[in-house]
Amino acid sequence: MTEANSKEGGSKLVQLKPVVKDYAWGIRGMDSRVGRYALESKTLQEIDPDCPYAELWIGTHEKGPSLLNDGTDRSLKETIGKDLPFLFKVLSAGKALSIQAHPDKPTAAKLNKENPQAYGDANHKPEMAIALTPFEAMCGFRRLEEVALLLKKHPEFAACISQEAKLAVFLADEPESQQSALQKLFSSFMSCDTSVSKTNLKKLLDRLQNEQSTLHLHPHDEPAWERKCSRAILRLAQQFPGDAGAMSPLFLNYLLIAPGESFFMAANEPHAYVAGEILECMACSDNVVRAGLTPKFKDVENLVNMLTYTMGGPSIDVGEPHTDDHRILRYTPPVPEFEVMILSLDPGDMCKLKNPGVPAILLVLEGTGKVDGQVLRPGRSYVWYTETEGNLDGDAAGGAATIDAAVKSKLKSLTFTVDEMRRGALKVAIAHVNLHVNQSTCFRRVESNQNLYTMHGMLPYMGRTGGTPSPGYLKSAYSDVTDGTPAIPKL
Repeated sequence: MTEANSKEGGSKLVQLKPVVKDYAWGIRGMDSRVGRYALESKTLQEIDPDCPYAELWIGTHEKGPSLLNDGTDRSLKETIGKDLPFLFKVLSAGKALSIQAHPDKPTAAKLNKENPQAYGDANHKPEMAIALTPFEAMCGFRRLEEVALLLKKHPEFAACISQEAKLAVFLADEPESQQSALQKLFSSFMSCDTSVSKTNLKKLLDRLQNEQSTLHLHPHDEPAWERKCSRAILRLAQQFPGDAGAMSPLFLNYLLIAPGESFFMAANEPHAYVAGEILECMACSDNVVRAGLTPKFKDVENLVNMLTYTMGGPSIDVGEPHTDDHRILRYTPPVPEFEVMILSLDPGDMCKLKNPGVPAILLVLEGTGKVDGQVLRPGRSYVWYTETEGNLDGDAAGGAATIDAAVKSKLKSLTFTVDEMRRGALKVAIAHVNLHVNQSTCFRRVESNQNLYTMHGMLPYMGRTGGTPSPGYLKSAYSDVTDGTPAIPKL
């Protein structure tokens, strides 16, 4: 059974046939969640054990439009009568993706006009990743103090940077000068002569391999983040021999996030996913500006010019319980195109999911169960939409979706059930246009907390928020403190 109908509100739940992408960085064969999901959804008839299944696309993007899995093979776009403003993906990364960023709307329009073959659309591409397995990624620039320390510690890295850029890094003491210094450093590294970068990369790898095998420093002598940085360089160099991008952990934050945790990447922010499997939701675009760790087209000049050069990694979001049901976690980014809900239902439980009044994509992540009589299995995906007349469209350009309350009240809910004899929970991801754009679960340093520096402060990193409290803010929490006296906490 692939379709459920309800005359009340004209709601429909129809199974989909997503599109699978096999890129070199994917996970091979049945080890890939993308491959297993594609097999379950009938996108693939069999799994090739040698094929790197990398991405599963669910949406209306022209490079990978989903079809109905009801025997008609109608397109999703034709069924709902429009393009979805978002693209829902599953990623299975067996090796690192390229160092990249996604342009904002003005930059995307410019790139699309100048080079439509490389940049096929004029849309921006903010994205949110939710970990399905332990996931490694490089996201955002390190704080300048860390970069300066690594320049001193690794002379091979410093040899790839111009004297002007290094001087700027060591002398910068204000947010504006720090931002400028970081841009000079990144530009200098990316434009370094290939022979110079390859020679110094080999020297760096030889030294790090020797240190890893012969030196066993005490944790007090080498912090964990420095050890992790060195090991990441060795790993990336194995995957991309001779590519200077292997040194990118020296200026990009290296993160490890647990299943269920997520982060949001705004436009013009550098990142490179390294390993693991994630759900990814983004604005409907495939624009990528690359600069390293890839054999594909590299556009270093545009990447250098478009980045914001803010410092500190993204905040890690664990979702927020939905007001309607605590078993639903809401992941809401600060953009209007999309948000993601994850429903977790234990054996013997039942849950009624209200119709959001906008087209929604459902993807079964784990476990088995039923929804309105249909059997749910991991990898099956569905579109949930309504044929009822009314204002059911999200305003993807101007904010949260607006839904006529009278119409929404008539829309049929979905009833999820899990047999009590099952041994594991049912997990279903639901993506739709952002209905809570003013209630973002993602922390934004600049807009959400004026007591945090946009770049970083005079003090070490303090906490998950990716920023550092300003001295002025800290003074308000202490008594009898001046710039030159020790801080004594209030009692």
